[in-house]
Amino acid sequence: MHLSSYEDLRSRLVAKAVTCEEVVRFYLERIDRHHDDNIYITVFHEEALERARVLDRKLSEGGRLGKLFGMPMAIKDNIAMKGSRLTCASKILENYESVYDATAILRLEEEDAIFLGKTNMDEFAMGSSNENSAFGNVPNPFDKTRVPGGSSGGSAAAVANGLAMVALGSDTGGSVRQPAGFCDIVGLKPTYGRISRFGLVAFASSFDQIGVLSRNCDDAALVLEVMAGKDGRDATSSYHAVTDYSKEMSNVSVEGLKIGVPKEYFPESLNSDVARIVKGTLNKLRDEGAELIDITLPDSEYAIAAYYILVTAEASSNLARFDGARYGYRSENSGDLSAMYVNSRTEGFGREVKRRIMLGTYVLSAGYYDTYYKKAQQVRRVFQDRYREALEKVDVIAGPTSPFPPFGIGDKTGDPLEMYLADVFTVPASIVGMPAVSVPLGFDSLNLPVGMHLICNFFEEGKLLGIAKHMQRSL
Repeated sequence: MHLSSYEDLRSRLVAKAVTCEEVVRFYLERIDRHHDDNIYITVFHEEALERARVLDRKLSEGGRLGKLFGMPMAIKDNIAMKGSRLTCASKILENYESVYDATAILRLEEEDAIFLGKTNMDEFAMGSSNENSAFGNVPNPFDKTRVPGGSSGGSAAAVANGLAMVALGSDTGGSVRQPAGFCDIVGLKPTYGRISRFGLVAFASSFDQIGVLSRNCDDAALVLEVMAGKDGRDATSSYHAVTDYSKEMSNVSVEGLKIGVPKEYFPESLNSDVARIVKGTLNKLRDEGAELIDITLPDSEYAIAAYYILVTAEASSNLARFDGARYGYRSENSGDLSAMYVNSRTEGFGREVKRRIMLGTYVLSAGYYDTYYKKAQQVRRVFQDRYREALEKVDVIAGPTSPFPPFGIGDKTGDPLEMYLADVFTVPASIVGMPAVSVPLGFDSLNLPVGMHLICNFFEEGKLLGIAKHMQRSL
C-alpha cells in the first residue's frame, strides 16, 4: 500500500477504495516486522483497530469526517494519553499509566486521527541520539550502525520507516528538527506557546514545545492547525489566532524571497558534505528568484552554553516530583524517608538525566545563581533581540540542521560536550521561541541524510512551511 500523503489517503478512504481498518492493519504489520528496531515502546494493536472500525462505521453512516479522518499517527512517549503507559523512556516511569489526555491528543482525536502507539526517545527528552532510553537505542533507518537523532528519534524513525504517516515529538532545543534532519523527513517546531503543553511531561518548561514529524509539509501544516490554539489549562499557550496554514503555504513565492544566511552557521568545522549540499540548495533558490543576504548573528557561540544552563536549571526543578513517593518507581532499599528518595532516584534515573539534574541544581545554588543562571537569562534576551532585528531585514534565516550527518551509535556517548554540539544550529530558535523547521535536502557521499534548518518570525508557521514545501518540491 503506497501512500504518498494524507491527502492521498483521505481521498481513497472517502471513495471507499480502502478502509481505516485495512490501513491500520497495514501499519501494524509493518511495526511488528520492525520490532527489533525498538522504535515503539508501546503498540496499540487492539485500540487502533477498534478506533479504525468506529471510523469506518462513521463513514458508512454519513457522519462528519474530521480533518484527520483515518490518519495513522505515532506519539512520543512523553505525551499523556489516558489509560496508556507514559514512560518518558525512563525506568522511574516504566509501568506508569496516564490518568488524563494531553490537550494535543484530545484535539487530534476530535478530528478522527488514529494512534498506533508510543515511540522511543531519550529519557525525559534529554539527549541528541536516542541512546539514553531505558528501553535501548533506535537505529537510523538509513544505516543501522548510526543514530536517528534525538530526543524524538523514535518518532522520526517511525515516519522514515513507514511505521506511521505522521508522528508527534517534543522539541526543547532541537529534539524534533535534528532527528528529522538525520532521518530525511520534515520536522517542525512551532512558535513557543502555539501548541498547549498540557499533558507534555516537562523537561524545561520555558523551552518545551510539541512538534510534528512528517514526510511532507502539507501533512505537518494540517496536524499543526488541529493542535494549535489557546488552552485554558496551559497559561503559556498563546491567544494568537490560528490561521489556515495550508492556504498560507500556497501564497508563498520564492520570487523575491529574502533568505538570511548567517556566517556563524557555516564555520570551518562544518562537515564538508553538509556545507556543500546546503550551499548548493541556497544557490538553487537564488537561481529561482530568491535573494541571498549575508547576515551576522554575533555571539552565536554562546548559545549552547546559555541553553544548557537554563534547561538544566528548569529540569532540576521539574524532575523533583519523581521521588518514589507519589508515583513511579520506588526502590526496595527504602529503610527510611531519606533512603527512599535517594535510592529511588539513583536507581530510577539514567546517567544523562542525573547529570542534568546535578548541573541544574548547581547553577541555581546560592553563590552561583547570579554567575550562571542570571547571566544565561540575559544572554537569552540578547539573542531574542538579535533574531528579531535579523528577521526585520529578511523573510527567513537558513542554515544546516546539524553540523554533521548521523553519527555512529556510541561515538559520542563518552563526551557529553561533543554530543551537545549536535544541536548547535537548532538551539537558537528554541532560546528565542521562534518557529523553525528542518527540511530534507538529500544525501551526502556516504548516502546519509542532510537537512536544511529554516527559522521565521513568531507565528509565521504558514510562511515557514511554504518555503520548506517549495524547497522540497524543487529538490
